[in-house]
Amino acid sequence: MNPISPFAANGNVLIVGGGLVGASLAIALDAAGCRVTLVEAAAPRADAQPSYDERNLALARATVNGLTAIGVWPLVAAQATPIRHIHVSRAGEFGSARLDAARHGVDALGWTLPARELGTGLLRRLDTYKQLVRRAPASLVGLEKHEDGWRPQIKTPDGIEHIDAALLVGADGTESFVRAQLGIDVDIHDYAQTLFVCTVTPERDPANRAWERFSDEGPIAMLPLAERRCGLVLTVPLESADEVAALGDADFIALAQQRFGWRLGRLTRPGKRHPYAIRRVAARSLTASRAVLVGNAAQTVHPIGAQGFNLGLRDALTLAELIADAKDPGASDLLTRYAERRAPDREGTMAMSHDLVRFACMPQPWMAPFRSLALLAYDRVPPLQQALARRGMGFRGEPPRAVLERLP
Repeated sequence: MNPISPFAANGNVLIVGGGLVGASLAIALDAAGCRVTLVEAAAPRADAQPSYDERNLALARATVNGLTAIGVWPLVAAQATPIRHIHVSRAGEFGSARLDAARHGVDALGWTLPARELGTGLLRRLDTYKQLVRRAPASLVGLEKHEDGWRPQIKTPDGIEHIDAALLVGADGTESFVRAQLGIDVDIHDYAQTLFVCTVTPERDPANRAWERFSDEGPIAMLPLAERRCGLVLTVPLESADEVAALGDADFIALAQQRFGWRLGRLTRPGKRHPYAIRRVAARSLTASRAVLVGNAAQTVHPIGAQGFNLGLRDALTLAELIADAKDPGASDLLTRYAERRAPDREGTMAMSHDLVRFACMPQPWMAPFRSLALLAYDRVPPLQQALARRGMGFRGEPPRAVLERLP
């Protein structure tokens, strides 16, 4: 009989990256009784973690179900704002699509929550665990592969530490060091767009309504927040980004008003602006030998439709579900199953966001009637409306059980 490898025997899962997705995965695995080590370059504070930033996240219903299942949602629900209506339109064209929570038998289609608030909730939840090993600040500086696992080199303030792991998880973002070390190539599409996010105060109460509006210059979104504020997401062509960044508040709000329109009356009091370059980065493989990618390390999508974190959390919860039911977290058949289960959701969501931004923002005038008819079909044809609502709420492919606990 062959001796059991110390890597497979200890069953340790090493997660590199403690952002929104990495922290969620660590919580889910620890709750399932798995041995987990979480390595994060930033100090364990919300103000130090880059992904716990000023974005206002639109959390799909499935995402909130998942966060509830891992005990995070009760810690942040008071800061969240329900989205009960969604309005999608194209500037200068007659078609629009509207989603209403009551029409689909739910209390909300999703919720808006500042990323920093979610990050704070994740950190509070991480603090409740005693089995989970956290290394922060710390960074992965080297990888040594063994037949049944990995022995990564972790740089900490106290020096270099070696950790045996049966499974290595790359949750370290778009520029993933883990992905590069594994030799996994990526496909990159630069949209030549820059996203500006901030808060604004509209004249009229948004009343739990979210808007997505398209134009030749790119999409603009308005998300409801507490105290009648809104989260503004404004996309501009890359060549205009520096000019827009240099605008004073009055000129910036005038640009946002021109792009969004007057459905909420006059927009005022813009908060601090934060720009983000927009690229689509997709790993050509989700797995390698005893290694797997999740979240932005696996795929970074266009923010249209607000699918990034929602998709990444479904990565994390699917992986946690498979590991919780397995003896060896790095077994090849487990990783194959993970990739197979994630494929429909991943490929469908990436295709939706990519095709939508191309279709909805094309400047050719002959596209206008086709866009309007498509939006009217989604608004008026019940099967199309139902499919749009369910996918928007995050129920696509074979989702993890955690998000189905309150499936409408």
